[in-house]
Amino acid sequence: MRLGINLGYWGAGMDGDNLAVAQEADRLGYDVCWAAEAYGSDAATVLSWVAAQTESIDVGSAIFQIPARTPAMTAMTAATLDSLSGGRFRLGLGVSGPQVSEGWYGVKFDKPLARTREYVEIVRKAMTRERLSYQGEHWTLPLPDGPGKPLKLTVHPQREHIPLYIAAIGPKNLEQTGEIADGALLIFPSAEHIEDTALRHIRAGREKAGKTMDGFDVCPTLPLAVGDDVSALADMFRPYTALYVGGMGSRKQNFYNQLAQRMGYEKEAAEIQDKYLSGDKQGAAAAVPHQLIEQTALLGSVERIAERMQAYAAAGVTTLTLSPAGFTLDERITALRAGADALELAGLA
Repeated sequence: MRLGINLGYWGAGMDGDNLAVAQEADRLGYDVCWAAEAYGSDAATVLSWVAAQTESIDVGSAIFQIPARTPAMTAMTAATLDSLSGGRFRLGLGVSGPQVSEGWYGVKFDKPLARTREYVEIVRKAMTRERLSYQGEHWTLPLPDGPGKPLKLTVHPQREHIPLYIAAIGPKNLEQTGEIADGALLIFPSAEHIEDTALRHIRAGREKAGKTMDGFDVCPTLPLAVGDDVSALADMFRPYTALYVGGMGSRKQNFYNQLAQRMGYEKEAAEIQDKYLSGDKQGAAAAVPHQLIEQTALLGSVERIAERMQAYAAAGVTTLTLSPAGFTLDERITALRAGADALELAGLA
């Protein structure tokens, strides 16, 4: 099992330290460094900044938002980043959510599965550098009855095939991801539940495409915090968990809330959402069950984290992406090193 790190969003308060964290991960042999975007920083700029100042670690978008860019633009960005980084770029895509898609980008959040499938097909076709033409429900290239003509990408990516990942949560999206992508970006993964909540759906998609799980990268992201008091460490992530389970998306379209329900937290997920949407964020955080945090984060000593890593590897995870927690750079670096030490202790390095 390989390790990755996720720098999160630029502008989240730890910007000055992120490069040092990425460089230390590079030195420690971490496999990939991911960056996110929502409606603040864009991931492409951050990744180019990191790639320019690291040596061997891959850089990946987790995610480029599908409503933010045309598929041809995404192909251009992916090819450019792969070329500039010396073949170290991984393309992660996701549909975002209805509030961001429609409120920020002005793009209807309809038929996300069909839109994702078409998007991936166009991106892949563009990156082969053949002349781009496409007839779909959501995109038609070139536009009919106009001056447009089929064009081909002028930039040569470093590699013939840039790995393509999709951020997926729901069963249908997970199945399609297994069918059309090279990897899945997962959030709030529990080693105890990941087979039922994710892997069986991905496997079904692979089978539909006539493929096995061989070569498919199962890549969940987990917060990481090192220390002796597991309860206190878990409390650090209460606001984070409450934000996603309670406040991401609308009451009817919160994919993270639905995931918590599928993990057996139906009553708790409803309470968290009710409190969060009513403005009681502190109450929502308090309502997050300790067990949910403990199951979806790596907490405690290096030995305890190593045991949890073994459970994730046994469950089928191939790249474990860590978000090292800490209020200072030293704390984040310490957590990063503990992650590498735990992987070695677990016999997974």
